[in-house]
Amino acid sequence: MPQRPATLPDEHTPAAIHRRLRAATQHSYLRDFVLGAMDGTVTTFAVVAGAAGAGLSSGVAIVLGMANLLADGFSMAAGNYMSAKTDRQLVERARRIEEMHVDRIPEGEREEVRQIFAAKGFDGTVLDEIVTVITTDRRRWVDTMLTEELGMRLDTPSALRAAASTFVAFVLIGLVPLVPLLFGLSHDPWTLFRLSAAATGVAFLLVGIARGAVLGESLLHSGLETLLIGGVAAALSYAVGSALAGMGVA
Repeated sequence: MPQRPATLPDEHTPAAIHRRLRAATQHSYLRDFVLGAMDGTVTTFAVVAGAAGAGLSSGVAIVLGMANLLADGFSMAAGNYMSAKTDRQLVERARRIEEMHVDRIPEGEREEVRQIFAAKGFDGTVLDEIVTVITTDRRRWVDTMLTEELGMRLDTPSALRAAASTFVAFVLIGLVPLVPLLFGLSHDPWTLFRLSAAATGVAFLLVGIARGAVLGESLLHSGLETLLIGGVAAALSYAVGSALAGMGVA
């Protein structure tokens, strides 16, 4: 029997709220995968388009494409790793500072908690109880200062997982434009280019749809937007290749 769609009351039962709040504190690496896939596809097809515009052989396009795919994929993954690691280090540094403040000037820190929640509209005995509950648990106290005073997010992503998601997506989806060339689906360079363009267009569309799902946007709009952006990048690469070939550079 088919399951009926969830209604607004269904989404606000205690169990549903608990699941939603729990999921909100967990990092999703789908975003890293989607961004890596987008960059990998654009990067590789830009090489294929540039090579076609310059009249280079498919062998040259494969070598340049694979070199860019691995080098740029590693570079992007390394950048994502350092970004995630830096975010975690910033939270850890701020935690050490707040712990020191709680130990050395507890009354001042209690007053900060009081003013933070007073600004939210709490007062009187309710405010006193909130301050007492928060400040009787050192971990909760420090977490509150990090999130409420400094605006930090405590659930920072794993740097290794973020980097791995980016690299795998970059290489895996970025290979799509090279597939017709790698398998020699045609001996005609222009046929190979058209096959690569068609495969890349499908990849752009699917990556855009996945991006829309992650961001909660219209799947069709996100897919077409990504296809358009990728197409512009490819057209620019092809134009540059053609111009260089016309100047006798390639």
